[in-house]
Amino acid sequence: MSYKENIDQITSLRAAQKGAWGAINPESAARMRIQNRFQSGLDIAKYTAGIMRRDMAEYDADSSQYTQSLGCWHGFIGQQKMLAVKKHHGTTKKSYLYLSGWMVAALRSDFGPLPDQSMHEKTSVSALIEELYTFLRQADARELGDLFKALDAAREAKDSAKEKDLLDQIENYETHVVPIVADIDAGFGNEEATYLLAKRMIEAGACCIQIENQVSDAKQCGHQDGKVTVPHEDFLAKINAVRYAFIELGVDDGVIVARTDSLGAGLTQKIPVSLSEGDLASQYNDFLETTPVASPDDVGEGDMLLKHKGQLVKPERLPNGLYRFKSGTGEARCVLDCITSLQNGADLIWIETEKPHVKQIGDMVNAVREVVPNAKLVYNNSPSFNWTLNFRQQIFDLWLEEGKDVSAYKRDALMDVSYDASELAIVADEKIRTFQADGARDAGIFHHLITLPTYHTAALSTDNLAKGYFGSEGMLAYVAGVQRKELREGLACVKHQAMAGSNIGDDHKEYFSGEQALKASGKDNTMNQFD
Repeated sequence: MSYKENIDQITSLRAAQKGAWGAINPESAARMRIQNRFQSGLDIAKYTAGIMRRDMAEYDADSSQYTQSLGCWHGFIGQQKMLAVKKHHGTTKKSYLYLSGWMVAALRSDFGPLPDQSMHEKTSVSALIEELYTFLRQADARELGDLFKALDAAREAKDSAKEKDLLDQIENYETHVVPIVADIDAGFGNEEATYLLAKRMIEAGACCIQIENQVSDAKQCGHQDGKVTVPHEDFLAKINAVRYAFIELGVDDGVIVARTDSLGAGLTQKIPVSLSEGDLASQYNDFLETTPVASPDDVGEGDMLLKHKGQLVKPERLPNGLYRFKSGTGEARCVLDCITSLQNGADLIWIETEKPHVKQIGDMVNAVREVVPNAKLVYNNSPSFNWTLNFRQQIFDLWLEEGKDVSAYKRDALMDVSYDASELAIVADEKIRTFQADGARDAGIFHHLITLPTYHTAALSTDNLAKGYFGSEGMLAYVAGVQRKELREGLACVKHQAMAGSNIGDDHKEYFSGEQALKASGKDNTMNQFD
């Protein structure tokens, strides 16, 4: 309903009470309705799923229309990201949030900081989704509240043109509520456990769930060693579990991102049962490191034997019982993982790589697209990569291949600060700048995300403040380095009382109590110094 329709509907509702609701102001109630557009997490999940589906279709038509997100570990952080996006770019379109399991483990667990190994409380994931949307909805309420105040002022000044403009802004207000790509790790257990947690995440507002093909109880960060993958049928069961959760809750166009860690995973815990040569289990077993068995003498105590493609072989088993894949098969396993996932219910793929290299990523995605033409990738622009070194080395290697003189550079020392102003460094930085556009065009990347940005920005900004504040700068370190910058750059957060909801509360008190309302925003509120 429009603003006027809400007022009219509540006016009729009040009239039906025959005076009992006489203290209710229909316009005030209409404002509260508009400030609380989303009544539940499921409302949010359905709304944002529609956004993602439209964005995916637009990307299919034009690869320059890729999407982006930044990871966040607190509702306030997510809120500030979207406030900044809307302030600087005028819209939140194509901008999402990413919920990183790594940051939940490191920053949200009751156990304290944990590595990314699914040891944190699983409910902390859904709790963070709910928290993020609570803060995003509050950002809407705060901005709409400012528009309502301006509307009242325009009416008081009898400025009809301004009043019309403000009513138009209210009717066409763009929400800060955007899709969240939410990390469910490897599902935190079996397929039933995955389903139960997926339901909780969707109920909190998640329209997009990312799940990886590692063993749940041996899960590792995608950029660390020791990763163990599961056979395809085990992973597909969890994809099915997530889809069932979406359908049960009425989010029919919910999005599933199937992540493969196979590029850096050299181990499997389980050998799947193959029923016929060439079936999916057989293809998985093709990648196992095996040795032929010609006689009983080739078999040691406790060895396991496998008949594969008509031959008796012995898979290489480690002392911990895990089985090793053949060296150099990572890319082929990634391609098979992606094809299988997309053919069996996943909407997007995620390939975890060891470096940001457009050609490497593109070669794998193009191989997937030979079978699934509209395959699209979510890509982790990870802080685990040394972006400066990687791209300087890529340019060095390219120049060397092209026959350009690189004698002024030492490939293994390209991080040295002495290279920062060099031609090579400038060219490398330009490739970093265009990496997302290049990847969208040449590697099928629909969504670019940075998993842990605010983990690092919080550490960096705190380090800079502490250096000056506890040193010779004293209070100037805060004033010049923080508050003055907030003022000069127009950050709404400089008025931290309003950001925390003080003005919204004042509005409500006035609705409820009229002239008796005891409000915080009077002349003695020190926030007035920032007007």
